[in-house]
Formats: sequence, structure tokens, C-alpha cells
Amino acid sequence: MPSGSRAVRTDPALDELDLALINALQLDPRAPWSRLAAPLGVDAATLSRRWARLSASGEAWVTCAAGPSQVPYHAFAMVEVGCVPGALEEVAARLAADPQAISVECTTGRRDLLLTVITTDLARAGDYVLRRVGALDGVRFTRTHPGQRLYREASRWRLDSLNREQRLGLEHGSPAARDSGLLRPDELTLMHALAADGRRSYAALAELLGSSEARVRRLLNGMLSSGRAVLRCEAAHRLAGWRVTAMLWLAVPAPLLDPVADGIAELRETRMVLSVVGEANLMVNVWVRSLDELSAFEARLLTAWPEASVVDRCVTLRWVKRLGRLLDPDGRSTAAIPMDAAARSGP
Repeated sequence: MPSGSRAVRTDPALDELDLALINALQLDPRAPWSRLAAPLGVDAATLSRRWARLSASGEAWVTCAAGPSQVPYHAFAMVEVGCVPGALEEVAARLAADPQAISVECTTGRRDLLLTVITTDLARAGDYVLRRVGALDGVRFTRTHPGQRLYREASRWRLDSLNREQRLGLEHGSPAARDSGLLRPDELTLMHALAADGRRSYAALAELLGSSEARVRRLLNGMLSSGRAVLRCEAAHRLAGWRVTAMLWLAVPAPLLDPVADGIAELRETRMVLSVVGEANLMVNVWVRSLDELSAFEARLLTAWPEASVVDRCVTLRWVKRLGRLLDPDGRSTAAIPMDAAARSGP
């Protein structure tokens, strides 16, 4: 069942302090308010109140998820879903309630929905797509793109509301790209607790885990420094000014896949870069402010890497769910759905 339901504000946009605070928490999601006071020029008590309002309204939140290093240990897939006329809303709502469908988007193009799916292995992924997604009333077709390597995930994406001086000391370096091992059961328990509220105090986490604060600190530091887990500050994207989100399917010659993917991962607009199996072997998720910016991004990408070709593209009409959070039309979080690769969903 959904948890963490939020009251919704009706303000049309986030103000400058909201955006600065969100940007600061993207750089250091668990930073104490006292640490952010000087860079933001606001006292700690004000920042605490402002965050309480943002999180209560669902306009911003901090969550936790498995890091890119965990992809080889599980099945991570992008699944296209086509629906019969009139069934889209019901199908989207039912899939958004599943712990395996961590993101659900209504899109343009040849599919109606695009799902981000996690399961323990490819066999479970096939079972989920065939027996759960494909068996739903109103589903016309599914098309699955198994993920191979996650070159970039969205915890590295920034609003850039802070200037260089304000960012100094807040940015943490990315974990080294290495095999860091599978998340252990105690780490999974901690990750799930932080997925609901990534800024939960160490005391509250220790109580939930039945452990000491010192051990929880060690667990969390180990998960984050190794890249086994990532903390991620998210915001209602439309209210923050990022009104267009899109996915590009690219075909890249196999010998050039790694350098092209690594290069695209460094572009300002890029949220996710995932190599997949199929005619298109690279999927790129981007956030921009307008459709004109999307066209400019695509042109810049193809100029920089002429060996790549765009096989398909789509724009997200609405995010129904993003990384375990149900969203309203403006992108506010309205409820949290636990993300669980090992869960089973009935028909």
C-alpha cells in the first residue's frame, strides 16, 4: 500500500531559496542545516522550516536507491507498454503500485507507457513482464530493453541554482567505478528505510534497525562510498522549471559504446545513460526547459558523436511514478511505494 501521503500546495512555482536549498541537498543530501546556512546565506532554523514545508507538500524529497554497481547483480530493464484506447490511466495506476516498476511514465511515440523495472534476475523480469504487465486488461503489447550498464543515474543531475562559491565544500566525488559487491541484507534494510525519507536521523534509523547509531553510520558510509547505494534529492520538476523530460534511443557501434556513453553522461541535461540489448543499444534520459532545448541537445549530441544515430525518441507527458514515488501532474510526490527487486506481484 502507498505510504507517506502528502498534503499538496497550490503555489505555481518554487522560489529562489527553495531551488537553492534543493540544489544544496543534491550535492549533500544529509547535510546538517548548520552546514548549509553559510553557503545559502540563511540561518539553520529557517532552512529546517523551509525543508519541512517542501517535504510535507511533496515538492522536494530525499530518497535512497541501489547504485549503478548493483545493475550486474539484478535485472534492470526499460519496458515499453502499449494500451488499448481508454485503458491508459487504469493500467498506469495499477503498475505504479508494483514495487518492481520503480518508475512509470506516460509518453509520446510508439508506446503509451515507459516503465523502469527491477527484479532479481532476467527470468524474474520475463515473468513480471509476461505474467503481470502483459496480463493486465487493456495492455496491447510490451517491448523490453534489458539494461547492461548504467553509465549515469539521476543522483548526479543538478539544478545548478547555486554559484561556484556556494557549491564549494558541498559536492562529494563520485564513487570509483568498481565491483563493490552485492548489497547485504542489513544494508538493504537501511536503504529501504532511507528510501522513504533520506534525511531520517541516525537515532530514528538505529531504532528502525534495532542497532546502534554508530553502526548505522558505518553501514551508510560504506554503502555510499562504495557506490552500492546512492542518496538522491528530487523535486517537482515542473515547479522547478524543467518542463520537458525525454528519452532518446541511440544506436552506437559496439567498439565506441563506452566512450560515447561516458561522454553523453557528462552533458548538463543528461539524467540517465543506460546501455541496453536491442537495435538501439543506448538509452539517454534528458531534462530540459523546452522542446527547442531538446532539439538543440539532440543536434549537439549528434555533432559531437556522429557515429551515433537516433533510432527513436519520446517525450514524457506525465510522470506517474519516479523512483518509488507517486507523483501528481506537476511532479509533486504524493506517496511512497517501497522499491523491491525480490517482490512478487499478482495478476
